[in-house]
Amino acid sequence: ASEPFNHPNSSFALMGVPSLENFPTCLGILFCSGYIITLVGNGVVLLVIGLDNYLCDPIHCFLAMLAIIDVVMVTSIVPKMLSIFWLKSTEIGYMACFVQMFLVQSTRSLESGVLLAIAVDRYVAICHPLRYQAILNRQTIAQIGLAIVVRALIFMVPLTGMVTNLPYCRSCVVPHLYCEHMAVTKLVCADPRPSRLYSVAGSSLIVGMDMAFIAVSYGMILKTVLGKKSCWKAFSTCGCHICVLLLYYIPGIVSIYAQQFGSGISVHAQVLLADLYLTLPTMLNPIVYSIRTKQICQAVLRMV
Repeated sequence: ASEPFNHPNSSFALMGVPSLENFPTCLGILFCSGYIITLVGNGVVLLVIGLDNYLCDPIHCFLAMLAIIDVVMVTSIVPKMLSIFWLKSTEIGYMACFVQMFLVQSTRSLESGVLLAIAVDRYVAICHPLRYQAILNRQTIAQIGLAIVVRALIFMVPLTGMVTNLPYCRSCVVPHLYCEHMAVTKLVCADPRPSRLYSVAGSSLIVGMDMAFIAVSYGMILKTVLGKKSCWKAFSTCGCHICVLLLYYIPGIVSIYAQQFGSGISVHAQVLLADLYLTLPTMLNPIVYSIRTKQICQAVLRMV
């Protein structure tokens, strides 16, 4: 059991949700329904943005980026979850596990970056409306998108190298529904603290930095519109973004620190929290934007 392995022909076994193994059908229906809603909702958002000429402004470009990231995030984990629940297929290949881990961790960083970009867009639209198109032109949007991707790679490439070079023991049963970083590194035959601390520190730095800039942007928006007739209109414009921020950051922060420091939290609670953190926001994001964003509602009606 203590013999290490680190070659591509080996595999891990995903346990699922500890203490809830007797409810695979119910859990499968729950996650499958969420997956379908996510694909349909984000697919509709991408379709209307791609087909409607009125939705070519910067905010809708960022919403399209967010929809693509959400689809990639859930597609990297939910199909395997369903195979565990319904087909009892718990085995995942060595390389497939680390590819899944890379996709999950990188899409977290990408989504946080896009949420920051949307906050900057709202600041420019409200505080500098006459210069909106000049500031956020196509070149600037492309540069912002590239910066978001490069930042995620700078964070993920060293982490992936650290995790893949660790020796793993033969009894590689992961008490999770996907290759969650903290759960996988518990199986190493060496000291996992460097990679785990790097993951927590990197995630905290990215999230903390993005949240700080988002707070600054909304503080400047508040300072600009406070006391003016357009105050409520500005808050209505930012309302859906604030809802998405709460959906993403609050469960994410709780999940990350529960995995690292939550020794008093039960394992099945940690697993469910990590799963809902990845699937719930991706399902609700298109619903929130479709309901709260008038342009998208009108575009959907035009398409129908």
